[in-house]
Amino acid sequence: MSTLIQQLIDQGHLKTKRIIRAFKKIKRRDFVLKELQGEAEENYALSIGHGGTISQPLTVVFMIELLDPQPGQKILDIGSGSGWVTALLAEIVGENGQVFALERIPELKEFGEKNTSKYNFVSSGRAIFITGDGYKGLPDKVPFDRIHVAAAVDNVPEELLKQLTIGGKLVIPEGVDLQDIVLIERIAENEYKRKSFSGFVFVPLISDIKK
Repeated sequence: MSTLIQQLIDQGHLKTKRIIRAFKKIKRRDFVLKELQGEAEENYALSIGHGGTISQPLTVVFMIELLDPQPGQKILDIGSGSGWVTALLAEIVGENGQVFALERIPELKEFGEKNTSKYNFVSSGRAIFITGDGYKGLPDKVPFDRIHVAAAVDNVPEELLKQLTIGGKLVIPEGVDLQDIVLIERIAENEYKRKSFSGFVFVPLISDIKK
C-alpha cells in the first residue's frame, strides 16, 4: 500500500472499508501523464493537459466518502478527465454496478477511457465513457443513484438534480473563486437536503449551453 493512502487513513480522511480497498487497488500513477508519474504519490493536483487536472487525492477521498457509493449502484461521473475517479467508483460498485463517465473534451475522454481500460472496466461494460456537456447530465440514462462532479459550477444545475433517484446523492463543487463541495440528497420528488463544506479550488465546469 502506498505511503499516501496510509497517511489518508491515519489522518481519518479515508475511513470506509470498501473505499479503502478501491484506493489500494486503483493506482493513481496509472492515470497521470507519463512525465508526471514520479509525482503520482504527492497529495496535490496534477495537469493532464487540455486545461484539465487529476484532483488532489485528499479532495478525491473527501468527495467519494461524501458520495458513499454502494455495490450495484448506477453512477454518473461528470468531468471524468483522467478516469481515476471513474475507475475508483467502478471498483466500488462492483460487477452489478455501472459508471457512466461524461467528459466534454474528446481528447480527455479518450485519455480517461484508455487509463481505465487498464483495469478491464471498459471491456466489461462496467465503465462507459461518453463525450458530452456535463451541465446536461445524461437524461437518456436516468435515474442515477449517485452523481459525482469534478469541476465547479456557479449554481447547481437543476437538470442534474432531476436525474437523481429518490434517496440518491450528488456531490459537486459550487462557487466562483473558492468553492464549497456540496452534498445534495434527493429525499422526495421535489425535496432535497443540502450540506456544504468550504475551502476548495476546482477548474470550472464548461457548458455548451448559451447563457
